Amino acid sequence: MGILHQFEPFLTRLPEVERPKYTLNFKEKLRWVGLVLLIYFFLMEVPLYGLKPQTVDFFENIRAIMAGSFGSIISLGIGPIVTSSIILQILVGGKLLDIDLNNPRDKVLYMGAQKSLAIAFTIFEAAVMVFMGALPAINNDPTLQLIIIGQLTLGGLLIIYMDEVVTKWGFGNGIGIFIVAGVAAEIIIGAFNPFSATAGEQVPAGVIPQFIYLVINNQTRFDILIPILGTLMVFAIVVYVSSVRIEIPLTYGKFRGARGRYPLKFIYASVIPVIFASILMANIQLWARLFHNAGYPILGAFENNNPINGVAKIVHSGGNAIYSPNFDPIAAGIYVILLATLSMIFSKFWVETTGMDAKSVAKKLQGGGMVIPGFRGDIRIIERVLLRYIPSITLLGGASVGLLAAFGDMTGALGGGTGVLLAVGIVYQLYEQIAKEQMMEMHPMVRKILGDVI
Repeated sequence: MGILHQFEPFLTRLPEVERPKYTLNFKEKLRWVGLVLLIYFFLMEVPLYGLKPQTVDFFENIRAIMAGSFGSIISLGIGPIVTSSIILQILVGGKLLDIDLNNPRDKVLYMGAQKSLAIAFTIFEAAVMVFMGALPAINNDPTLQLIIIGQLTLGGLLIIYMDEVVTKWGFGNGIGIFIVAGVAAEIIIGAFNPFSATAGEQVPAGVIPQFIYLVINNQTRFDILIPILGTLMVFAIVVYVSSVRIEIPLTYGKFRGARGRYPLKFIYASVIPVIFASILMANIQLWARLFHNAGYPILGAFENNNPINGVAKIVHSGGNAIYSPNFDPIAAGIYVILLATLSMIFSKFWVETTGMDAKSVAKKLQGGGMVIPGFRGDIRIIERVLLRYIPSITLLGGASVGLLAAFGDMTGALGGGTGVLLAVGIVYQLYEQIAKEQMMEMHPMVRKILGDVI
């Protein structure tokens, strides 16, 4: 019996969003996603009571990835959820937790543990953000500090359960939906904001209005458009790479002549590993600032809200833009390698913990009556064929998304390179899922024959 089994009475009794008792159609799922988004945008505008005015955002460069709104009740965003997922994936992948995710009972315990950790990290990160000065209270009043922590905890809990609503009642998952919403807002503001970023100045903050303003004033600067070009390039590459796939020929044993193909995407683990890698780096920055404020800059020192040395500088994506005055080619190179490596590692963990490995996929295909043409319906044959591709595309796909995200960061892509990559990848994935849902609604026989293997 593993550690999680000892806490089964607690983990199975956590409040949860019930699954629908019937199959939801496309319009119903769309309504639930729309409702959650409306609530999310409303929460973005709910300010923290007691917050010190003119507070600087320590994590501005990754704010879109965290899917939070600085100074609001949801300032923490998806950070606690992703952090808990990272820890559990490492524990499961490293065999430190005796748990079988193919077992329904163990899967329930895993989900309960993830939610418990997410709640714990919500409270912990709220306290750290307040006491380290990232979200300081007026006059550092102890009562106001506790009130802010309470507000952040409430916002974090709302995000956790809104994510669960989207996962069970809508399309995809709440994490992806929130990231897309945040990145889209940043891209629109970054590209078209006609107002000045500094009081008293006339130069618009948005890239396009700023370029037009400078042209009118005979100060043409094409380098200003680099973030736009970086954003478009990341967008185009992600769309293309997302369409690349290896198709395994299959036949349906119960129907003669019924043939199909099982697609293995090049970006097999999707863009989820990059989220994990980015949040991990954000947590490193969080601890670096905590140590710096305490007088022990063991992870790096900060000056004017920017890391100037150590690990904190390496994992700081905002300083890696090639046109940035603080650009350091060595630190940028290490950042690229680190992001690609972490994406590969988390890709492997994600595939193994979500039932996407060769053994699990082979079991699903066999359960659906699918066999490899020319071979008997032996699960070992299917698994052997899948093993030729899945481990390789898992690592190559993970490295590719990491490199794409780093490229976007170095070109200063609007919303951040990682943010654009995630947004495009998530939207493309949602498009495929929605298309699949609509096909199954139009052709109910498809659902009956293929089930979950399509």
